Formats: sequence, structure tokens, C-alpha cells
Amino acid sequence: MEHHEDALRAYVRRVKADPDTIAVIVVGSVALGTERPDSDVDVYLVVPDDVFGSAIAADRVIFIERSDADYPGGYVDVKLATVAFLRAAAERGDDPVRASFEGARVAWARDGYDIAELVAAIPVLPATVWEGRAASFISQVRLHGTDFLREAVALDNTFLLHHAAVHTVGAGGRALLALNRKLFRGPKYLDATLATLDRLPDGYGDLARRLITRPSRESADAYVQALEAFHRWPVDRTASDSIFIRDNELAWLTGTLPPELS
Repeated sequence: MEHHEDALRAYVRRVKADPDTIAVIVVGSVALGTERPDSDVDVYLVVPDDVFGSAIAADRVIFIERSDADYPGGYVDVKLATVAFLRAAAERGDDPVRASFEGARVAWARDGYDIAELVAAIPVLPATVWEGRAASFISQVRLHGTDFLREAVALDNTFLLHHAAVHTVGAGGRALLALNRKLFRGPKYLDATLATLDRLPDGYGDLARRLITRPSRESADAYVQALEAFHRWPVDRTASDSIFIRDNELAWLTGTLPPELS
């Protein structure tokens, strides 16, 4: 909307005068064209490494600026980044940071910086990565949804029961996102993102809600069986056991994040 673009232009005019700024990248609803009249303007402000380091030390890597938005409730929501940050995000960023750059556009960049190419690369993952994710997440489903949940029932352990149910549904959702080549924006967006997928088991939402709200062997078995029948996943159960150990129990050794944190 025009008042968002006005706020963005005012913000860019102000910050580009500062020699410690490199670029302004518009993200979020304004970049995607899904903004509401009262939406804020989300940006990444790219700064030199030393400025970013000082901001980390001062706990000021995210803040809001109200002076550039003159519409009711308006403000610019600023996150700091560096060129190195953008490069690292394109190489090894987790899903939420990659997803935050979907539809992003460079509103301004200082001469000599090819920011647009870096930004465009961030939300893109190769096919081999998606396939590896599908294997990792279906392995999580199989362990949490069968072994751990059944153990919880046998032990009458309420915490373990709900822990297993939540992790089963979370991993199942991530497996389906990987199958559809869709980034995970974060837990609060998972249901809405899954609802947009072309490839989804029939009745998936009901199965997931039943497992979350009424965890039991029956609801877990129904959920897991629906996923198993829906797609020929790239790993069998025996391989899933080893993948689960690699991704979780050996994460400290390999220096990689467990799948749910990636």
C-alpha cells in the first residue's frame, strides 16, 4: 500500500545518509504484497561487521523506528544484518531465516555491493537437501510416534506422552513440507502452511489434531500410518533408527543441529 511505501522511502532516505549503512532489504508482508492497512514495514538493515558486533554486545540487533511511518500504528521493524550474515544464510541458514527472505526486495544498496544476488539465493535449497530432510523427519515421526509414545503409555508417563505426540506431529508436518519443497517459517505458521500444500494426506488436519489433543497409541498409529501410506519415503525403518541417532544423540559430536532446529 502506498503509505507503507512512503514509510519505506522515508526510512531509506534517512539511513542511507549514515556511512555505517550498506543496504535496506524489505521483507515480510510489505514485500509479499499481503500487508494490511496497519501492518508494519519489516526490513533488514545491512551494516558493517563491527557495527553488527557492537549491536550484539548492546542487545540491539532488532528495534523499531516510528519516525518514518505517519500512518496510525505504523512503524519500521528493523533487524540488523551484515553481508557475511546474508552469505551464511544462503549457505547454511535455518528455515525461519530462509523463509524470512521469501519475496524480499532490496530497497536500496550502496554502490559496490551486490546484495540482490545474495538475497535471492537465501530461500533456495537444492533437491538433495529436501530429500535429506524428508528422510530425517520421517525418521523422527517413526521414533516419536511409535517407540517413545508407546513407552509413555506403558509407563503412564504423561510428560513423555505429550512430548512424543507434539514431536511426532511437528516432524510429520516438516516431512510434508520437505516433500512439497516448502520452507518452515516457524511453529505458529505450520498449520496454515500445511493447509496450502498440494500434496497432503486426506484428513491430515484431523489426524494431527487428534494426536495432539488426545494422544494415545490409537491416535499415534492412525497418524503414522497415514503418512506411511501417503508416500514412499526414501528410508526404511532400520535406516530411520540410525538416522535418528545421527541427527539427535550424535548432534553434539557432529556439530549439526537436530532437524527440528534447522
